[in-house]
Amino acid sequence: MLRYTPAGLPALDCVLAHESQQQEAGRPRKVSVEIKAVVMGALAPQVQALGIGALAAFSGFIAAQRNGRGTVFHITGLQDFEP
Repeated sequence: MLRYTPAGLPALDCVLAHESQQQEAGRPRKVSVEIKAVVMGALAPQVQALGIGALAAFSGFIAAQRNGRGTVFHITGLQDFEP
């Protein structure tokens, strides 16, 4: 759900999921990961509009959560993939 910071910026907390098959030591390996993410500013409504299960490429940076437990991916760019 879209929220607003005390400064009035739109912000969205979400979870990104990735699944693929990679090569490791010459053998295929199935990998999957979920990571907490946040997007702020004008990009937040665009990410929210993607909906659950949408395919997209995100750029940004990883930082520690405020409480110091875990990591969060800060989304700064988006490339939407049309089905």
